[in-house]
Amino acid sequence: MPHPLSAMLDLSAVAKAICWAIVAIACWNGLPNSARAGEAAGKVYPLRWVFFHTGIRDDADVERINKVIDTAKRHGLNGAVLSVGLDGIERRGADYIRRVEQIKSHCDSVGIEAIATGFSAGYGGGVLGFDRNLAEGLPVVGARFKVADGKARLDSDFPVEITGGGFEDYSGHRVRGCRFHDAPGKVSFVDTQIVREGKAALRFENMGDDPHGHGRVMFEVAVKPRRCYRVSAYIRTEELAPADCFRLQVLAGERSLAPVVIRLPATTDWRQVVIGFNSLDYDKVRIYAGTWGAKRGRFWVDDMRIEEVGLVNVLRRPGAPLKVTDESGTIEYEEGRDFAPVTDRQLNFRFDHDGPAIVIPSGSRIAEGAVVRVSYYHGLRIHEDQVSICMSEPAVYDYWRRQVELIHKHLRPRKWLLAMDEVRMGASCAACKARGLTPAQILGDCITTQYEMIRKVNPEAEVFCWSDMLDPNHNARDNYYLVEGSYEGSWNHVPRDLRIVCWYYEKRKESLAHFSKHGFATLAGAYYDGATLENPKGWLEALDRTPGALGIMYTTWQDKYELLGPFGDLVSQPRPAAP
Repeated sequence: MPHPLSAMLDLSAVAKAICWAIVAIACWNGLPNSARAGEAAGKVYPLRWVFFHTGIRDDADVERINKVIDTAKRHGLNGAVLSVGLDGIERRGADYIRRVEQIKSHCDSVGIEAIATGFSAGYGGGVLGFDRNLAEGLPVVGARFKVADGKARLDSDFPVEITGGGFEDYSGHRVRGCRFHDAPGKVSFVDTQIVREGKAALRFENMGDDPHGHGRVMFEVAVKPRRCYRVSAYIRTEELAPADCFRLQVLAGERSLAPVVIRLPATTDWRQVVIGFNSLDYDKVRIYAGTWGAKRGRFWVDDMRIEEVGLVNVLRRPGAPLKVTDESGTIEYEEGRDFAPVTDRQLNFRFDHDGPAIVIPSGSRIAEGAVVRVSYYHGLRIHEDQVSICMSEPAVYDYWRRQVELIHKHLRPRKWLLAMDEVRMGASCAACKARGLTPAQILGDCITTQYEMIRKVNPEAEVFCWSDMLDPNHNARDNYYLVEGSYEGSWNHVPRDLRIVCWYYEKRKESLAHFSKHGFATLAGAYYDGATLENPKGWLEALDRTPGALGIMYTTWQDKYELLGPFGDLVSQPRPAAP
């Protein structure tokens, strides 16, 4: 069998090889200068950045940041990403702008490029500081309200209950009414001595003996689709660890409807934990209280409850309309005439308060004692305090446009990083539905519009974006948190000269290959507050095998810069080429 290289002796094969060489040269020349430089150098990438995620409340913060910038420069880094609240610059005041300009001036003086970042749809950022009603909303359809004493309040047509949530009905250490509780008599115990109310509570201990740290009780409850609910429980702890091992959560199928993080003191007397959820299209949910990953300690659960709530965290914007009709749905009432303007003055995206009553003024077509149906949209927090914004409401883009112009005026950055990561709600409000687009298209259009805003103020600007929402190996997928639809294919709806900052370490090779295959240049978001430099070393190894790789960033979310010097030395010195 001839060696494959012998084919080059054939004239046609030679011609093909020449053609492919010409194509390769053309493609190489079409890459950004920084990409060609990085690959030509082999192992010193042209972009070597440090990330700042911090406030600049006073001049001491400026001094602290500038000292880190000095360290970065001494160790070969050349860029500083400033996640310092720039997407709220119009509300920050003159002192804030002066401090930002001082940091920019210091960057210029030492030869470090200042890079602007912000414009998060997943975490709300400056948008929610401007107007909380711009949050993404989940729909409530046809909630039943009844008028009494001139006010319409929720009067549910589908009563709900956690049967047995007081743990009063039991036999030995087995509680009746729940679907299950872990290891009765070994992990879970009926306790008649320490109770919140009634005669019994459920105590959990020995969770550390379970390989998953489980200590859970679960109830199954029928609910009405497209309604809003509040779940509560009283919890007592003794030396429970780790801090985030306790959860009060709601599942439907495999989907979490209340993906919140609850942090309890290791030891605390009885305290109420409250969460909220939207039932979406489900008519049955599973409600859990307990631990996942507990290592030690014990806790008690008592008085678990569920109730339908109305107008808690109601959103008021054009793309999240509120509709009040008669009970049959044939007559639609007019806000400002038949009922007073409705707003939740607390609007904190938690469920620790009640929603407003609907005030019925004199002369309204809504009579005393009448039943009305109310449809609206409400906001919801995810994890601890994450609130996503609507990517279809025009006011969002009006706000962002003003911030881009001000950032350009005061910093004139040549590079920008879009903080478009972890967009965990979307495509559920009326503004999104009216567009007839998939979540992937809405997301792609949002990123493209941000990109165009930046290129308008600086046509030569380079725009970067976090990777996860454009990566099928990460969050560009179906059934992502509370998103209605799929983000799959989102990478097809953004500009090809958008640069991608990959940060999912475990999937670094797959992620970099995905973006490289689709023609995107890439940069690695490395480090992530580790104790060693193994993470950056792994990223460098993956970058070395990635066409179009531009560089690497020291990414800290905890202001940990102890390894910045060694990181800079690692990424700024030539290394052997990858085999």
